Amino acid sequence: MAEDQRVRGYCAYDWGKSAFETSVTTAVFPAWFAYLFAEANGISTKILGSEWTADAMFSAAVMVGALLVAICAPSLGVIADRRMIKIWWLRTLTWVGSISCILLALSPYLGVSIGWIWATIMFMIANVGLNGAGVFYNALLPHMGDESEMDAISNKAFAAGYLGGGLLLVVHLVMVLNLEGSWVIPFVMASSGLWWLGFAQMTFRMVPEPHIEDEMEPMGLIASTKMALGEVISTLKDIKSFKTLFIYMLAYFCFIDGINSVTALAGVFGIVVLGLTTTGLILTILIIQFVAAPAAIGFTKLADKWGTKKALQFSLVCWCVVIIGALSFAPLELEKHEEYDIQYSWDADGETYVVEAREGVNNIAALPDDDEQKWALEYEEILPVQQNEDVKRQGYAVEWAFDDNGAPIPVNVILSESTIANLSASMDESRFSYSIIGGEFDGGVGLGENHPTSLGDGVLDFIPETARSLVWAPLGISVFFQFLLLGVFAGALLGGSQGLARSMFGQMVPETRSAEFFGFFGFFGKVAALLGPLIYAVMTVMFDSRVGIFAISLLIVAGAIILRRVDVEDGIEVAKAEDERNRLSAAE
Repeated sequence: MAEDQRVRGYCAYDWGKSAFETSVTTAVFPAWFAYLFAEANGISTKILGSEWTADAMFSAAVMVGALLVAICAPSLGVIADRRMIKIWWLRTLTWVGSISCILLALSPYLGVSIGWIWATIMFMIANVGLNGAGVFYNALLPHMGDESEMDAISNKAFAAGYLGGGLLLVVHLVMVLNLEGSWVIPFVMASSGLWWLGFAQMTFRMVPEPHIEDEMEPMGLIASTKMALGEVISTLKDIKSFKTLFIYMLAYFCFIDGINSVTALAGVFGIVVLGLTTTGLILTILIIQFVAAPAAIGFTKLADKWGTKKALQFSLVCWCVVIIGALSFAPLELEKHEEYDIQYSWDADGETYVVEAREGVNNIAALPDDDEQKWALEYEEILPVQQNEDVKRQGYAVEWAFDDNGAPIPVNVILSESTIANLSASMDESRFSYSIIGGEFDGGVGLGENHPTSLGDGVLDFIPETARSLVWAPLGISVFFQFLLLGVFAGALLGGSQGLARSMFGQMVPETRSAEFFGFFGFFGKVAALLGPLIYAVMTVMFDSRVGIFAISLLIVAGAIILRRVDVEDGIEVAKAEDERNRLSAAE
């Protein structure tokens, strides 16, 4: 009974912290961040001499948030193996992460120019808390049961995470769809942090601190840091003794980089590149949650039949198929008048055109000196825009004309051949589109080069172009259902691949040095979390987002190849021998 309670407490942490990973990192925050970023900067902003888009900036935030943990994790693990402080560190870092998540809610109330910066900083700190706590949370796994139970416990925890995060996401989805007001998204941020912090209390109460024979006496900060660094260096020098484990960590470094990068960046990729709405993204992520939970348990049964290693290899092959498939996704070409961002409709009674913005279209760039804002000002007489004095004081000049409920406000305008010609020419660098129905200019359309449906300029655009012409368009499958298809397949793989990766490592880790080795595990995972978004950001800045996704798939291929060299049985025997030596040494 005590063991069952301990496992329930262990699963409770995954149940709680998954709210940040689902509602915040994947579902809501990417679109919200893209909106805050666009409000302040438009399509991109120049940093260090390069143009950065919202998705590139988002990936950089994930990268920087993992840096501190990656550096500190092995040394902290050494100390945690010699003192009974794993739960203490888990509790401390959970508070850091969850409170930062709650403070994300302040972003829209700090002004246009500050809000996106505050969101970036709080998101990075929250990731430090999440990733740091994960080192000590994972280090508890070898103490939850023996190696024969590792797959089941690890996958059960991941399944609990997907269910917990999914249930809260249902609530958030209902709120986003049915409630109005600027407070809804901030409430999603704050409630996700509270959910994480609240369920973590069950872990702190139900999971005991693993016992340590001959516990080390408390040391000062400098002395303990020197000792920890010395042990880390000693372990690295003795790498031959744990050859199998370190080969696995190298494989893990590659494939978990790809998997985590996909999950972290899927939301912002869907919003920025595919033009998904926030609601469509949340629905997709919601389905992923409830597919991933039973799939994680299913992979446990597969591991029982095939072995952990073969089941994990199978999941990695499937991941490569999913990622390459994602490159083929493309919004269908605009056909209906209502699908265009700017819609001109002829009013026969008034002998003018009535123009309105499509509901849900992204706002115009905020800064008056931004090219997009200059464009809106130049053509404001024929665009569905309005000047807002409150927003103007924060840096806006004009914005799309929407009422308080987000519905478009029709504006009467007069069009001429010259205004249409000039507007059409100005669309070359735009991310918007327009359509004219009725009157003298019936059938006129314009599409900006940066519009989500505009393909052909990217290195890999031939893939989505071909898929759109041969598959998506003939079958009438919208980009939402394309993304949904990706979600179903990714969800089926996500829980199993992550759970098996963790349990396979846990089987080959000495219990007496679990925090140290999970510190290295965390180091490799966090450096991977650093590298993946960095690769995506660099490839996106140099080429485009699809090239960034393709580069990530190559990491999973590399990890799968290296994994073939891992001898799990040898790793388990080495871990048992190390535990025996350490226990004999402690007894003496």
